[in-house]
Amino acid sequence: MKRIPLWGWIAFAVLVSSLLAIDLFAHRAKHGASRRSAYIWSGIWIAAGLLFAIFVWFVFGARQAQEYLAAYLIEKSLSLDNLFVFLIIFQSLAIPKEYQHNVLYWGIFGALLFRAVFIFLGIAAIERFEWVTYVFAAILLLAAWHALREDVTALEANKMVKWLARHLPVTPKIHGSRFFVRQNGRLQATPLLLALVGLELTDIVFAIDSVPAALAVSRDRFVVYSSNVFAILGLRALYSALAHSLTGLRYLHYGLAGVLAFAGIKIIIDEWVPIHPLAAVGITALLIGGAVWASLLGGKDSNNER
Repeated sequence: MKRIPLWGWIAFAVLVSSLLAIDLFAHRAKHGASRRSAYIWSGIWIAAGLLFAIFVWFVFGARQAQEYLAAYLIEKSLSLDNLFVFLIIFQSLAIPKEYQHNVLYWGIFGALLFRAVFIFLGIAAIERFEWVTYVFAAILLLAAWHALREDVTALEANKMVKWLARHLPVTPKIHGSRFFVRQNGRLQATPLLLALVGLELTDIVFAIDSVPAALAVSRDRFVVYSSNVFAILGLRALYSALAHSLTGLRYLHYGLAGVLAFAGIKIIIDEWVPIHPLAAVGITALLIGGAVWASLLGGKDSNNER
């Protein structure tokens, strides 16, 4: 397999850093917080992620570009589950909308770090111990089973927030966009820090599922990490755009369960029945698209019955 040159990693880092800087500038002082802005930024991040496949094509080749698209779509699909957790954490802590983007923005840096650790350790483990792939397959199949129970993630997120609230010195009120305040000579965390820690911990939990899913379609560090990064970077804008309609996607968890099960099965049968990356793209799109379509159709039927 062709190795990515150093300038490829540098180009990737410069692109991501530039987009993050532009994002931060666009949302300074609460500007760009409208739903219209969220849709625009969602489009920008999705376009950037898809256009990056062209870069991978030229540097790696067609096969790696197809693997990138498959890994990107799988991660993007699974990241929809993160949005529900974002909603639960912000509602539990009563975080105003104008401060949510700030928490998500800083939370993304921790997510990028943790994903890098999981991906590089995961690939290193597979390269040294081939049987680890079957452990990943088992994790994915177990995650698929849990995804069928749509209430599990919500309950775990609520338990996590409550546990953190009991064990951290947290102020009862929000102090602007600050994560720490000093009161009576004592440094205390604000609810924003509690939300940030909650987001980071849940992302670690989700990474246990999503990283093996990405490794089901590619073992290349650059392909897997870059696809994960571009899928994650758009979560803030996607959350702002879809937060009001997330609860209406009542069948989405079935689609997510299907994606996880497909990735697990792919790992198991890949040695005997290899699945082309483009086929993985199509299957993932079909599973998530079908779940979203069923949710929208079910919502219309419910409204008609009323």
